[in-house]
Amino acid sequence: MTEPSDKPMTEDRREFLKTGAVLAGATLAPGLLLYGVADGRAPEEGASSKVRWGLLIDSLKCGEGCHDCVTACNTENGLSGNTGPQDTQYIRKLDIKDLRTGWVHSLPMMCQHCENPPCVDVCPTGASMKRADGIVLVDRHICIGCRYCMMACPYKARSFVHEPLHDQNPEVPRGKGCVESCTFCVQRVDRDLQPACVEACNAKGHKGMIFGDLKDPNSELSQVFRAVHNTEVRADLGLNTAVRYQGI
Repeated sequence: MTEPSDKPMTEDRREFLKTGAVLAGATLAPGLLLYGVADGRAPEEGASSKVRWGLLIDSLKCGEGCHDCVTACNTENGLSGNTGPQDTQYIRKLDIKDLRTGWVHSLPMMCQHCENPPCVDVCPTGASMKRADGIVLVDRHICIGCRYCMMACPYKARSFVHEPLHDQNPEVPRGKGCVESCTFCVQRVDRDLQPACVEACNAKGHKGMIFGDLKDPNSELSQVFRAVHNTEVRADLGLNTAVRYQGI
């Protein structure tokens, strides 16, 4: 496409447009820029495939009626905390019942950050994506709200934003007409912090969640993975989830 005057673009104009694009990105998506950062690296380095973030949840330490992880997630990500059919939930508590014994216990369910995410496969625009470090995200700038990803997710982990949003956390950009789900609190992970749910669970003394690098054999997460039996929900689907459960 030519300039209206059909004159060649000058070097000054190229620099102006380049600078404008950077500023527009910073203005329109303050949180999106964080999505390319990991392990304290500079933004231009992006996420590293040398890392795969994962989470182990000990359901035996997850108390019935305890919602500390859910509350922390809602606070961190600017969610209302409402649980209606049109409300966003990044984490929801499920009660699991053993039909043979009648024993009931609770566990949190969220995006499982699959190695082979079906939500990414069905997205027509590329809005559903997986970072190099395995975190599955939605680019709200190109999400068209078709909700194919919601139908493809076997964990019912995604929500659609039906109404305008106010008083948002500027690090967690959200928008009406977009799909969203747990991001492992990527805005925190990229600053070498734990996800809000994990931090809250540990702070309350439950210690039912361990977050870390699955590719680092010396990480606490990897060591516990090797030491205790853990379960992948719907392992039959071959998704190789990054979230695993102990005690189910």
